[in-house]
Amino acid sequence: MKKSIYALLILVLCAISGYQISEYIPTQTDTQGKLAVSFIDVGQGDSTFIEFPGGKTALIDAGEADYSETVIAYLQSRQCKTIDYVICTHPHSDHIGGMAEVLTSFDIGEIYMPRAPHTTNTYERLLLAVQNKGLTIHTAKAGVTISVEPEVTMTMVAPNAESYEEMNDYSAVVRLTYGDNAFLFTGDAETVSEKEILDSGQSLGADVLKVGHHGSSTSTHKNFLKAVAPSYAVISCGDGNDYGHPHNVIVNRLENCGAQIYRTDLHGTVLAISDGNRIAFVTEEE
Repeated sequence: MKKSIYALLILVLCAISGYQISEYIPTQTDTQGKLAVSFIDVGQGDSTFIEFPGGKTALIDAGEADYSETVIAYLQSRQCKTIDYVICTHPHSDHIGGMAEVLTSFDIGEIYMPRAPHTTNTYERLLLAVQNKGLTIHTAKAGVTISVEPEVTMTMVAPNAESYEEMNDYSAVVRLTYGDNAFLFTGDAETVSEKEILDSGQSLGADVLKVGHHGSSTSTHKNFLKAVAPSYAVISCGDGNDYGHPHNVIVNRLENCGAQIYRTDLHGTVLAISDGNRIAFVTEEE
């Protein structure tokens, strides 16, 4: 009886707060002691906030500059004061545009960026913010491992080369493991980088895949997707974007592999909560 009442209260609270539950785990609205991964709705961009079971945090990208306040407000709503690990996957503005403002708004532990040539004002603003915070940039590349907590590890599986024709292929690709669960965050890595990752023989299996390049057909090659074999796929893209993301071929490919798809253009910010064994999703209503 008590469990039934508690479950009902959970559902009511989620409805009031504008969230809907995709599957029920009794304590899923309480992220204390769990891994919570928020795929923040930043329109046609990427930003992922990670809260680790022991209390540390990480931020992967921060969307366009226009969304900096959105990211900051979301982190503040999660009572975040320190970002222990910042990862800028690559220099495109839809990934790092809001990061300078984020850096100035929080205490920062470590920051990781790939060695990718770029000279835009957005990139220079980010470098200036890094300098003003007195931070040292750690190179994001394959083989870098961050031991966050005893049961939590972040391993970078890309980039695997020093130079690419496409800026997207410089993307830092991060595999996060917690207990029996794994997440793969791919930035905008395209098929060139995906093939390098496959050829390297690194572990790729993941329960949750942050789909590459906003669901573009330039990424998520069928061989790469087969190796990852995700149960869930999250696509970060803007409603009615000019690129037609996500492309139908990728949506169909994900559906055919059996992945349940979440999209920020349809579901808003997507929150995945793991207890190290099971993963539950909570999404904003449209």
